[in-house]
Amino acid sequence: MSLQFLADGLLIGAMVGLGAIGVTLTYSILGFANFVHGEFIAWGAYAALVIAGLIGLGIGLELAPIGPFSVGWAVLIAGVIAMGFTGCLALALDWLLFARLRKHGNAIVLVMASFGASMALRALLEFLFTAEPQYFSRELQIAIPIGFGIRVTPDQLLMLVLTLILVVGMHLLITRTTIGRAMRAVSENPNLAAVAGIDVAGVIRKTWLIGGALACASGIVAGITVQIRPHMGFDLLLPMFAAAILGGIGSVPGAVVGGLIVGLAESMAVRYVGAEYRAAVAFLLLIAVLLVRPAGLFGKQEGG
Repeated sequence: MSLQFLADGLLIGAMVGLGAIGVTLTYSILGFANFVHGEFIAWGAYAALVIAGLIGLGIGLELAPIGPFSVGWAVLIAGVIAMGFTGCLALALDWLLFARLRKHGNAIVLVMASFGASMALRALLEFLFTAEPQYFSRELQIAIPIGFGIRVTPDQLLMLVLTLILVVGMHLLITRTTIGRAMRAVSENPNLAAVAGIDVAGVIRKTWLIGGALACASGIVAGITVQIRPHMGFDLLLPMFAAAILGGIGSVPGAVVGGLIVGLAESMAVRYVGAEYRAAVAFLLLIAVLLVRPAGLFGKQEGG
């Protein structure tokens, strides 16, 4: 029996889990569901695409693929620059919109504002680049058999490695650094953190920067393995929220595990039920887990 659906689910889950890290950080520290996160994914992917083109034209850096992969050094360098750009875009949006609304302390207002901002950013992106899909490379790749009926492309393996590096890096940042400890403190109790001398406003700025950069990374890996479209972030948004909730709000490992579960559930739904039911199956699984453990797999139970 072919286990290809497991590999497909793992790849989808890695993509979703990477984006869910930014979602869970934003929700745990800022206290609202940020719909703009999906647009940061798309904006980051397009930013990397444009920067890669400029690098190739400006300094003549070879756009030839690296080894068996479909992308070259220009895309990897552009990806790092685009992560910084998307982090700054997230910070600018907070300064223009969310920082002013936070003063009122109403989460519903913030959620609706993020929904409106996401629609505006998506429309602007579609106006600038049209709805036609774009690609980092049009190089065709041959899937490599790795056993048990599973075949993967070199780009998919690259995506898994990049995702693993970013996830481990984020886990170390949150658990081993001063910034991470400050973020955890603000997530637990912003007022108490401020009394303890933590710069809460600074932590919020860093959260936007990190969340935007991670969203960009998610968009780049999606663009390398699939394609770049203005709606790519919106299509990933609900699975990312499901992964963040399933794993437990505020938990980086939880977001990744939640993403893998959602990805595997969707892949199994496509194989055994039908592609049109993939989202429904994933959310039924989410509801089932939350009925047993409302805080999520890695979340802290109330009073625990």
